[in-house]
Amino acid sequence: MEVIPIVVQSMTNTDTADVNKTVEQVAALARTGSELVRITVNNDEAAKAVPEIERKLKEKNINVPIIGDFHYNGHLLLTRYPECAQALAKYRINPGNSDTKGRDTNFTTIIEQAVKHDKPVRIGVNWGSLDQNLLTQMMDENSKSADPLSAREVTINAMVESALRSAKLAEDVGLGHDKIIISAKVSGVQDLIDVYRIIAKKCDYPLHLGLTEAGMGTKGIVASTAGIGVLLQEGIGDTIRVSLTPKPGGDRTEEVQVAQQILQSMELRSFTPQVTACPGCGRTTSTFFQKLADDIHGYIREQMPYWRVKYPGVEEMKVAVMGCIVNGPGESKHANIGISLPGTGEDPKAPVYIDGKLDRILKGGNIAKEFHQILDEYVISQYQN
Repeated sequence: MEVIPIVVQSMTNTDTADVNKTVEQVAALARTGSELVRITVNNDEAAKAVPEIERKLKEKNINVPIIGDFHYNGHLLLTRYPECAQALAKYRINPGNSDTKGRDTNFTTIIEQAVKHDKPVRIGVNWGSLDQNLLTQMMDENSKSADPLSAREVTINAMVESALRSAKLAEDVGLGHDKIIISAKVSGVQDLIDVYRIIAKKCDYPLHLGLTEAGMGTKGIVASTAGIGVLLQEGIGDTIRVSLTPKPGGDRTEEVQVAQQILQSMELRSFTPQVTACPGCGRTTSTFFQKLADDIHGYIREQMPYWRVKYPGVEEMKVAVMGCIVNGPGESKHANIGISLPGTGEDPKAPVYIDGKLDRILKGGNIAKEFHQILDEYVISQYQN
C-alpha cells in the first residue's frame, strides 16, 4: 500500500490584489519547500487577481497548488469570478462564517462551485469564529445534563460537530467524500491535541494540523512542534502548517522550514541533510566549531537546489560538526560525514570520519573549505544518478 507523505502548507500575508508581491511570496514559499500555498480571497480585486497570479507563477515554473481562503463572501466571489474558481486548486471555507442551516445557503453555493469546477474543499473550523448558534445550543443542552461537561469540553465538541455536520452537508450537495479535508484550529497545544484526537476517531477525512495563532519566535515554534508532534506520533494528520507571526519585514518562509524540520526530526520525511552540532561547553571556549557548524548549514542550504535535482536521496545524508574529544569522534562515526574539532587545549587536529571510519585529519586555517570539498566528493560518490 502506497504511503502518502504528510504535506507542508503555508500561507501568504500579501494583499492578494497586488499580483507581483503575491507571486513573489508564493514563489519564495514554494522554493523553500511549501507544497501547498494558501492565499486570501476576500474581495473582488483579490478574486480578479487569482488567474493572473497563477499565470505568472507558471511563467516562473512554479507549479505549487494555490488554495483560496474564503470568509463571509466566498459564495459571491466564486460565482461572480469563474476564472478565479477554476484557477484555484482548492477552496478553504469556515462554516462559522457561512450559514449551513439549509440547502439554499452561502455554504451550499460554495460547495456547488467546488463540484462544478471539480475542486476539493477544506472545511476549516476555528474556535475563534465558531458557529455561535450551534455552540449556544450545545451549551444549553449541556447545562441540563445530570453530569455537565466543562465549557472547554463543550466548545471542543461543538467544533467537531460543526466540522462533521458541514462535511455531511457538502456530500449531500454532491461533493465527493474524497474531496473533503477537515481542520479544527485552536491556539492552545492541549486543545489542539484533544480536538484532533476526537475528530480522528469519528471520521476518515484527511486532517490538516496546526495552531491557528502559534505566535512569534521560539514560542510559536515550540508550541507548534509540541502540538503537531504529538498528533503525528499518533498517526493523526495529513497536512501541516506552522502559523508563525513574523517580525515586521520578517521572512515568511521560516514557517515552512519549521514545518519541514518537525517532519524530518520525527523521521517522517526528509528535506535536507541534517547537521548534528554540539552546543558547546567550557571545553570549547573557542567559537571556531560554532562558526564551522553555521558555515556547513549555510553551504548545504546553498547547494540543496542543485543537489536535490542531480543527486536524489541526498536529503537523507547526516553530517556532524562536533566541538571536542568527549563526544566528537563518537557522533562523527554515527553520521555519514563527521568532523571532531579540537576543544580548548586539545591537540589542534580535526579527524574526519566517513561512514563510521576515520578518513583523514584536517589541520590549519582551511578546514572549512576542505570540509566543503569532502562534502561535495561524498555527495557525488554516493548520490550520483
